[in-house]
Amino acid sequence: MSASSTQRVEPLLQSQWDYLRIEHHDVLFSSYLPACGAFLTHVAFCAPFLLLDVLAGVSPRVHAWRISAGPPPSLSRWSACLRRIAVRYLTAVLPVTALLQTLRGPAGLPEHAPTCWRLFTEVLACLLLFDTLFFAWHFCMHRVPWLYCNIHQEHHRHHIPFALQAQDASAPELLSLLLLALVSAWLVDCHPLSQTLFHLLNTWLAVEDHSGYSLPWGLHKLLPLLGGAPHHHAHHARNNGNYAPYFTHWDRLFGTYSGD
Repeated sequence: MSASSTQRVEPLLQSQWDYLRIEHHDVLFSSYLPACGAFLTHVAFCAPFLLLDVLAGVSPRVHAWRISAGPPPSLSRWSACLRRIAVRYLTAVLPVTALLQTLRGPAGLPEHAPTCWRLFTEVLACLLLFDTLFFAWHFCMHRVPWLYCNIHQEHHRHHIPFALQAQDASAPELLSLLLLALVSAWLVDCHPLSQTLFHLLNTWLAVEDHSGYSLPWGLHKLLPLLGGAPHHHAHHARNNGNYAPYFTHWDRLFGTYSGD
């Protein structure tokens, strides 16, 4: 991005940041914001893929984008999955995040918005760090029988994943992934705007990875370092390999990469 372009964009970032920081300070530090925001964002990002699943049942073109040759998940599977996720958010994620937010208490927010370059580098650093931490944790959950049986096995109830299932996991696994995301942002020392964008991208990538569709405009086709939905679909189908959530370099380095 050129310097002139950066100068045009940054005032917009600053005005948006000022609006959030001044007008919605109390909302930003609400005890309910992290859990409610994460749940609603996940559901909203899944909505386009619900539409694709409906269309795949009647449109050969849409069905051709599906990685699996089988039929798309039914509405009853979507509903059952949504109920499970909602229960875990209410009983585990909401209480834990509310407690953390309460212990954190109101804090001072930086006066200035990040530059476009800082926003980009912090978000990229968070994604790379989260990818590394997730790879190590995911590898352990598959290789240590107790971890797999008690924490991760529930996520593998679906051999053919679909978008909403990205967060269909046991409460300990959901909380562990939340912790990995928070630790990633903390280690990078993100600006709050960078942290928010990281969480949004993290959620979208997880949804897209589990969607079951290799779309013509999928990010893995635009960015060759990403594994995308075919990469993670192979993990669910084989129940091993492809442990990194987004990028493929760790799986290639450790010999756990398997073709789509």
